[in-house]
Amino acid sequence: MSNKVIMLVEDNPDDALLMLDALKANQIGNKVVIARNGVEALDYLFGRGDYAERKIADLPILMLLDLKLPKIDGLEVLRHIRAAEHVRFLPTVILTSSNEDEDRIKAYSLGTNSYVRKPVDFDTFIKVAGQLGLYWLRVNEPPFGRQK
Repeated sequence: MSNKVIMLVEDNPDDALLMLDALKANQIGNKVVIARNGVEALDYLFGRGDYAERKIADLPILMLLDLKLPKIDGLEVLRHIRAAEHVRFLPTVILTSSNEDEDRIKAYSLGTNSYVRKPVDFDTFIKVAGQLGLYWLRVNEPPFGRQK
């Protein structure tokens, strides 16, 4: 499992570091690619810009996507990936501080697989990251089978 990439789309460096620490604390050893804004996330997934040499068929096993991003917000990123054939089924978890009903409804209507509020408490954050990792990386069966 650790040979598959997790994509973290997070503009807050403190939250990104916290997620990396939480994954490590839960023995989730997957490589994590961090995109700091929506444009960078789409460039990575579509092999554009700085990622033009990347094989777009090598998709992350999971994308953790913040909503409030610079340049292109998380909902727009989600809209783009659900409209594109090669990334349509990428497991995507919205990981956000927003508890707005409207954000949740929009995210699900655009095809998010899960909507998780970022816990404020560090210990709870560690537990949530572990649960996400356990479910999405070990329990969930992706649509096209597990890739080694």
